Amino acid sequence: MDLGIAGKKALVTGGDSGIGWHTAQQLLDAGATVVVSDKDQSTLDEAASRLTGDVHAIAADITSVESVAALRDAVLDAVGEIDILVQSAGITGAQGLFHEIDDAGWVETITVDLLGPVRLVSAFLPSLRRGGWGRLVFLASEDGVQPYDDEIPYCSAKAGILALMKGLSRTYASEGLLVNAVSPAFIHTPMTDAMMEKRATQRGTDVDEAIESFLDEERPYMALKRRGEPEEVASVIAFLCSDRASFVNGANYRVDSGAVASI
Repeated sequence: MDLGIAGKKALVTGGDSGIGWHTAQQLLDAGATVVVSDKDQSTLDEAASRLTGDVHAIAADITSVESVAALRDAVLDAVGEIDILVQSAGITGAQGLFHEIDDAGWVETITVDLLGPVRLVSAFLPSLRRGGWGRLVFLASEDGVQPYDDEIPYCSAKAGILALMKGLSRTYASEGLLVNAVSPAFIHTPMTDAMMEKRATQRGTDVDEAIESFLDEERPYMALKRRGEPEEVASVIAFLCSDRASFVNGANYRVDSGAVASI
């Protein structure tokens, strides 16, 4: 399917692995020029070397206003104004029951997972508004609408992302900038690898058994009974970045195997 974005310019944060990396490749396959960004330049360069197409790698820390401003300037120098922004960077953050999480854990999680995207959008919004055609896609999570008691800071940040998305979608649609979110659940990424390795160690099992028990005990509504693959999420993101999604705005697309129990 032709996505209608050949020649468009995209920035994908969190682009060194997982969903961000696969999203970058699908946008490149559709003919877009893509800048991938993440915190570490050497890791990012290695990830970019495995991408095929017109790709550029520029490191930045989305929690720093100064770093985001430098990213904006570097992107302008490298490819010019962008048409597409995919905000995929994030962390699991502080975990544990509410009374076990200190202030520093809350601050770190909210700073990365909510304020980071706010700062990124603030820097690149002039580019996205300029031409009468733009796409902004946030990575949210099932946790934003179905919070879990052992990761409330992450859940709160992702709920904030959904509110941010909805507000922006109402503000800028008349200018041709469409804003949406994708909410995955338990995807095969380095983030969930680390979660499952920790679970396996705590339970004295192997990772496969940790995944199986997690699905049974923590994600009973995931009807497919497996982790999703990052390219399965990337396909939905790529669609929302495309000309095919010209009447989709303010939507939260769940890519979660049914993990969210409500309709």
